[in-house]
Amino acid sequence: MKKLIIRKFYKDILIFFLVSLFLTGIIVWTIQAVNYFDFVTEDGHGLKIYFYYSILNFPKIIQKIVPFIFFITIFYILINLELKNETYIFWIHGISKKKILNLTIYFSLIFMFFQIILSGYFSPLSQLKARNYIKNSNINFFTSLIKEGVFINITDGLTIFIDEKNNDGNFKNIFLEEKIKNNSKMIYASNGLLIDNKFQKIFKLFNGQVIDIKNSKINIFNFDEINFSLKNLETKTTTTPKIQEIDTIILLSCFFNIENNKFESFKCNPNFIKEIRVELMNRLYKPIYIPLIVMICCYLLLLSKNHKNYNIKVYIIFFLAFLLLVFSEVSVRYAVISTNFMYIYLFTPFPVFVIGYFLFTRIERNA
Repeated sequence: MKKLIIRKFYKDILIFFLVSLFLTGIIVWTIQAVNYFDFVTEDGHGLKIYFYYSILNFPKIIQKIVPFIFFITIFYILINLELKNETYIFWIHGISKKKILNLTIYFSLIFMFFQIILSGYFSPLSQLKARNYIKNSNINFFTSLIKEGVFINITDGLTIFIDEKNNDGNFKNIFLEEKIKNNSKMIYASNGLLIDNKFQKIFKLFNGQVIDIKNSKINIFNFDEINFSLKNLETKTTTTPKIQEIDTIILLSCFFNIENNKFESFKCNPNFIKEIRVELMNRLYKPIYIPLIVMICCYLLLLSKNHKNYNIKVYIIFFLAFLLLVFSEVSVRYAVISTNFMYIYLFTPFPVFVIGYFLFTRIERNA
């Protein structure tokens, strides 16, 4: 019977956690996906790239909200046991409060390792893949970004100005400037037409002039008709991977000054060491705070809803656990600024956990 009760206890935690994590993740992902739509409206990427990029950023969102959702899950399950008088089932079958504390801590250790794997491997991997989609993509919605009387510069080295657009899709007074290293080309046309289909993507220009500057030499010629290709335009969206997107092994190699050529586009730089340290602590150390937060939530087991000031005590426990959660999230950045603060951040979980566990068992014994 004890095994069934414990199994149900774990099952309740897991179901509530997964449902809450999924729903919260979808809400946050939807909000971010709206912001990512700038890739289409401003940078000219296609909907396929936008969809892939949004989906691949979902693990990052999950990684960010796992500690908070798990904290809410444990707090809700434990307080619900008391409010529904389900704690008596545990006591009747010889499952003590300390036993529930241990069971909850064991479960939190599983989530701690899950969080380390998620933040240390899956999240940076998915973010890097998302960045590579942007890097390897062309500007598919370029033609929809053309506006009258506005200089358009959505790709590096190319500026386009359209004075007027007719209802039939023709443009008047077109100016293009293309810069490649020290060379540049300026094109003026009295009118033009955009052709964008699966066979070709060109700007067909009529009655104009080309000014071609190469190695300080200027060539000028007139034309009746010329095609300007728009097929291989590159995005100006940042394509260089950020530190958050770099593999953990590479960051560790960089931090400990070990040669690693696995990732060619990321070069170790002494100026990045602080950022790398912050990222490594976020991925590999911050999850250690999860069992500590869970242990504080377990103090709810020592309360009875029939006792005086029950609600106040519940709020105090919630506030302490939430304060510790905020501390673990926020203080990691300050830990790299001050050595003393770093020691506080690194060593806080262990003495607090030991003291908290000792106080819990003592209170239970004297109750």
